[in-house]
Amino acid sequence: MTISSKTRREIRRLFDRLDYHRLGPVYCYEGGEEFWRAKREPCRRLGTNIAAALIRKLSPGGRSLYVGAGVAELPCLVAESVELHRQVEPYNLRRDEVAVLNQACQGSGITFRARTAETAQGSFDHLWIVSVLNDPERFPDLSALSYGNANPITFNSARFERQRRTAQSIVNRCLAKLSLPALVTTSIEEVVWIADWCHRHRVPYRVERKYYPTALVGDPVCFIRLSQLSGKHGKEKFSLHHKPRRS
Repeated sequence: MTISSKTRREIRRLFDRLDYHRLGPVYCYEGGEEFWRAKREPCRRLGTNIAAALIRKLSPGGRSLYVGAGVAELPCLVAESVELHRQVEPYNLRRDEVAVLNQACQGSGITFRARTAETAQGSFDHLWIVSVLNDPERFPDLSALSYGNANPITFNSARFERQRRTAQSIVNRCLAKLSLPALVTTSIEEVVWIADWCHRHRVPYRVERKYYPTALVGDPVCFIRLSQLSGKHGKEKFSLHHKPRRS
């Protein structure tokens, strides 16, 4: 399956309708308009590439839960909705961004929710959780450690532990909403969180070795297949030295 011209037009239409002036302060302390002049087209193009890969892995008519979804997720949300007639539920705690996104998405059938994804009801067969658990604004100490930037002299282990518990709570509550078998879309840096949950719940999983570049945060995205429950741990274990194949 490939992205149809109808879906590509809808993606471009939504990107054209976004208020980039209002989005500037959401993403940048200063220079927001310059940021979006540089990132707008790569965000649309790379997002569409991920969307094309995603729709080949999902079944029609299912439900997808998007955690921390923003501008970068628009192509995937549109592709799921238009190509596969799936129900998509994107959540975002940044109310200013949600207002801009919902204004642009009027008439598209996509509605962003300005609350935590942990409040989502029902079950899903796809979870999107990209650059959420290593967000430097919400989890500064956890993010520094994840990216290898932690200073051993100034690192606050107590603050890190609080952030780790919060991140693990998000993982536990969101993954518990999946009906197996399921698909998880996440960043390479966040695979360890998904793998840890799978091992603790004895859910077999497989990390696909191909990954896809992103435009805004820069964290490459990959897919993880979760299988039916079994009495054994997932066969594939993730290593910090795991190097998926480039797209």
